[in-house]
Amino acid sequence: MFYIHQSSCISAQKAFSDPSETSLTASVNNKLYACDANYDMIPPNTLRRLGKAVKMGIATGMQVINQQAVDGIVIGTANGGLEDCIKFLNQIIEFEEGRLTPTNFVQSTTNAIAGQLGIMTVNKGYNITHVHRGLAFENALIDTEMLLQENPDRSYLIGGVDEISEYNYTIDTLAGCYKKEDVSNKNLLRAASAGSMAGEGAAMFLVNNSKQDAQASIRAIKTLHSTEFDSIEKTIQDFIQEHVSGEEKIDLILSGKNGDARLDAYYEKCVSLLPANTPVGYYKQLTGEFSTATAIALWIAVTLLSTNRLNALLEIPATLQPKNILLYNTCRGNQHSLILISKP
Repeated sequence: MFYIHQSSCISAQKAFSDPSETSLTASVNNKLYACDANYDMIPPNTLRRLGKAVKMGIATGMQVINQQAVDGIVIGTANGGLEDCIKFLNQIIEFEEGRLTPTNFVQSTTNAIAGQLGIMTVNKGYNITHVHRGLAFENALIDTEMLLQENPDRSYLIGGVDEISEYNYTIDTLAGCYKKEDVSNKNLLRAASAGSMAGEGAAMFLVNNSKQDAQASIRAIKTLHSTEFDSIEKTIQDFIQEHVSGEEKIDLILSGKNGDARLDAYYEKCVSLLPANTPVGYYKQLTGEFSTATAIALWIAVTLLSTNRLNALLEIPATLQPKNILLYNTCRGNQHSLILISKP
């Protein structure tokens, strides 16, 4: 177990950063683009060189670090700086390996976000990026948990970041990840067809072992690589039995259901393993589908534990103030994660 003390988020929903905003931001051409953020903390000469993923990661990270210094930076991403990577590869062909732009190369590496945060804050501590597709952020959480066991008096910045790149969107579309028909995110979860909707965003958290003044606690994390339904069901069941006992109960399930009918059975099974009256909240109609969307889901969970201002967007009871939230997500049906978040 460890504790979350600060958090920051950039996503497609204006309501996440502006409490006065209550409406759902609509998708555009089956994509949920992250809202433009305040990048004042990034020097202008640096900002103009950065790709979107790096800008989002630095903006959310600096909002957290500016409130408290950290001893290390742990980031999860699936496609870090892919847009800049493609630009650099195209330059190799166009200029025949001659007049190449080094900036595109520097910003195209997946560790550019963690590296830039380390440089800008003169942080010489632990600095690592996990790139494990749909479990990148979860592995960052597990890594941080182990770091805190070894270094109980330290604090770390942890986050997840991904962007919609033109090239990656094309590849994922050809792989059948996104819907062929036009669909609104308002109706995404009711669209009984294959594929989902592309999304992007960033979320950062300051974590340590101190319970005092914490916003939430990460009580348990479990990941699984499998396509065997029975194995997945048993893993979920064992996780719940191990970590929720006695008079405790799950007050809310945050489900990663994304409108892809091929994956519905996994989410339905998770819900069925809990009491029939357990509320279920869905977040992919707010964020879209991307490999580190669980970072945004964790930010949502932390917000729900302290306020109910997002209840309407999640279509859960307005009076619900959960103490224990179970986050379940699957990426393409073969990578699964469970995170138990509680009030400290």
